[in-house]
Amino acid sequence: MKTHFIAIGGSAMHNLAIALKDKGYQVTGSDDAIFEPSRSRLEKKEILPQEMGWFPEKITSDIDAVILGMHAHQDNPELARAKELGLKIYSYPEFLYEQSKNKTRVVIAGSHGKTTITSMILHVLNFHQKDVDFMVGAQLEGFDCMVKLTQDNDFMVLEGDEYLSSPIDLRSKFLLYQPNIALMSGIAWDHINVFKTFDDYIEQFRKFVASITAGGVLVYNEEDPEVVKVVENAENYFRKIPYKTPEYEINNGKVYLKTEMGDVPLSVFGAHNLLNLEGARHICRQLGIMDEDFYEAIMSFKGASKRLEKVEREDKGTLYKDFAHAPSKVKAAVKAFKEQFKNEKKYGFLELHTYSSLNPIFLEQYDHAMDGLEEAIVFYSEDALKIKRMEPISPEFIKEKFKNENLRVFTNAEDLHAYWNTLDKTNGVYLMMSSGNFGGLDLTK
Repeated sequence: MKTHFIAIGGSAMHNLAIALKDKGYQVTGSDDAIFEPSRSRLEKKEILPQEMGWFPEKITSDIDAVILGMHAHQDNPELARAKELGLKIYSYPEFLYEQSKNKTRVVIAGSHGKTTITSMILHVLNFHQKDVDFMVGAQLEGFDCMVKLTQDNDFMVLEGDEYLSSPIDLRSKFLLYQPNIALMSGIAWDHINVFKTFDDYIEQFRKFVASITAGGVLVYNEEDPEVVKVVENAENYFRKIPYKTPEYEINNGKVYLKTEMGDVPLSVFGAHNLLNLEGARHICRQLGIMDEDFYEAIMSFKGASKRLEKVEREDKGTLYKDFAHAPSKVKAAVKAFKEQFKNEKKYGFLELHTYSSLNPIFLEQYDHAMDGLEEAIVFYSEDALKIKRMEPISPEFIKEKFKNENLRVFTNAEDLHAYWNTLDKTNGVYLMMSSGNFGGLDLTK
């Protein structure tokens, strides 16, 4: 099969391209910019475009599938040529469904926790050498590529994102998967640039539940009232399995899960991660993994990339980075950090980086998000606001929305870096929350 990727360099797209190359497909692609690690991975598989840009002449009538990434625009010249030739154009999720429509599809959805839960499931399955197809949005220890597609596997585990499928397909990605087994971890308004009201956002999850196949299974977080409402109001038939935060305790900085089989030591911390773990356990049960085997495997799970991930520093300071970019994620990460490090001085750094996080309406949801930290710092770039064509935001406005008078606010990278360099990283513990990089800050030094 001959496939061509428009915007092959994306974090999800390049993994799919590699998976198809490994499957024996003929793969080509284009992009206007490709960064690491995508560049090196594509180059290793000999599918890195020779030059950057869009080339309509690459689109030929013998291509079986054109896969369109969100990074491309509606007026992309390669897309225009594909339409002209009448080629089949897929979004990323649409193509994944085509590859898995004869398998049992397991889809993990939710505003927060879905990457971690998917990663936990794959870790357990990999530990017990149970082979499945999969797609997950973060790098996981023990996996070279975060998409796997085979002819023979019976199951496919998919991280289900509610964001748009492609520039020409404005459906939420997870609506294309039609799960046989699903999980919903929580609902907290996100992607405000696309879903203008909270009800618009919730509607995507209503549709997701409605897309579960007849007689399927939904594992859901019974502690989230929005999730419960969606599940209770669903009209289609499926089996409902609720889950909640399990009992645990912290002894000498180590988290122990309380189970019928005794205390299980874990390598992750935070109540939200224990809740994620419980959801993963119920999904693994559906895949034939007994609880005893689940606990044996989960002890060695160290977390998904950038989800309370410990950074190895030259000075041996204690620093964790987290992808937290929405209010609910920030609050969960800060709560976990405060619980884990009760006796240390806690520094929390948050970069407001995404369109949503910089929206004045959305900022309301950050109230008290960084309370309880001895030092709380928020950084956003005034230049980023200009690039996004957004109105200026004052530091005073940020403090007001966070409801934290002691908040330090930086609006340019140079000042942030200067402050960072004054800190003794071996004194206290540090939580760095961003989907960016704090203006190029090196967290290892």
